[in-house]
Parts: sequence; structure tokens; C-alpha cells
Amino acid sequence: MNKKITIIGGGNLGIAIAEGLIADSFVAPKNITITRRRIALLAKLAAKGVHVSQENHKAAQGADIIILAIKPYQIKKILQEISPVLKPKKQILISVVTGYTLDEMREDIGKDMISFRAMPNTAIAIGESMTCLATNNGSEKDIELVTTIFDKLGKSVMINEELMEAATVLGASGIAFSLRFIRAATQGGIEMGFDAKTAELIASQVVKGASSLILEHKNHPESEIDKVTTPQGCTIVGLNEMEHQGFSSSLIKGLLSSYNKIAKIPQ
Repeated sequence: MNKKITIIGGGNLGIAIAEGLIADSFVAPKNITITRRRIALLAKLAAKGVHVSQENHKAAQGADIIILAIKPYQIKKILQEISPVLKPKKQILISVVTGYTLDEMREDIGKDMISFRAMPNTAIAIGESMTCLATNNGSEKDIELVTTIFDKLGKSVMINEELMEAATVLGASGIAFSLRFIRAATQGGIEMGFDAKTAELIASQVVKGASSLILEHKNHPESEIDKVTTPQGCTIVGLNEMEHQGFSSSLIKGLLSSYNKIAKIPQ
């Protein structure tokens, strides 16, 4: 891809995005610019040919795509800084700022930019993110381009912006929930006799394998569960006991509690 991409915010997320885009030569390092106040922390990217800068407005000026990988408290100040050089209808602006809407972005910029919101998760650091995307004015061509970019960092899906809070819980916080399952399974493995390292390896690979079965076979989870549950077997006994103890119910309640918190719904 020959598009020039500027990533404003060279923190963990911004660096992960840059690393992912150049990993399989999808974007040439020379076509990526990333900004950060402490520019020395971007030395590894600079060594790979990525342009690094402390000047957000200059970095934004020559870009086809601008990714805002910054903290929520920084967004208004940085948009004020780069707004004068932004080109409506000619540049795509992608915000990965949590809780910052497309309408707020347009109001703060004062221009009708082609705008997207993206909600990745921390697995973006290894190219395995689940990223939810939303736009209110992107064309089919724009959507295809942005989707292609984030597919290089894992998998992506377009959703309505109203579902962004839900995406934060299911897709981003979901990493923590999944890791808690792995941790619990590891502890169970230790109690059954495995050492901690071996139990964690088994639990982690099992979760990875289970996910791959769903993603590759595109079957319902219950279809795959049926393949490993035999009459009077140990698997069905374990599943039923987990359900008796509220496994599915507690997971759903946890997701909804997180959603109610971020959506500010009274408990």
C-alpha cells in the first residue's frame, strides 16, 4: 500500500500499530510517521526506517491516513494543534480514543473530515487484535481501506457507533476476562498435579485451539462442545458442575456489569 500513514501518539498502542503494519511489508516503513514528545523512545522504529517526529501538525500535514493513538485527556488539545493542516475529503482520520464520539471529533476539528473510530485490544501487539470499527461518513472505498489496515493487525468488523461501548467490553475488556479463565484453569491444573508452567501452557493452548475451531470452522460453540462430550463422560460432568455453579451466568453478568459501567446505566 502506498498510502502515507501518520500515527499521532507513540505509546504502546501507537508503536504496536506501526510494528504490525510493517511486519509483512503491508506498508513501507518510509510511508509511516509516528509522533511522541520523548522521541528517543521511538528509536527502534526509526532504525527500521519509520519517520519519527515531535511535531504533530507537520506529521499530519502530509498524511493520507491519520491515526489518533492518544489518551482521552489529550484529544482536544491535539486536534486543535493539527486542525489547521487537516484536509477535508482528502484525509482519513481514525481515532482509537475510548469514549470519544465521531460527532465530538467533528465539533472539535471544525471540519467535515472522513472519520472513523476504532476499538482494538492489547493483542494488537502481536497482530491478533479484535478491532471494532465505526464511521458516519466513510465511503465503501474508505471502509475497505480502513478494514484492510486493521485486518493486518488481527481481525476487524464494522459496527454501528452506538455499539462502541459494548465493543469495549466484549472486545477490549474481553482480553482480561479470557485471561482470568486461563488463570483459573491453570490453578485447577496445578491442583490436579501439573507444575504451574505446564498447566499454564496447556490452558493457554487449549483456549487458542478452541478459538481457532470457531474462527476456522465457523461452527456454533455448542457444535464443537458436542464433539468432546460423551454419555456419562468426564467432560459433561465438568460442564454441568460449572453451570450449577453459575459459570455462564456469572460471565454474562460480568459483561453486563462492565457495560453498564461504561455506558453509565444505573445499577
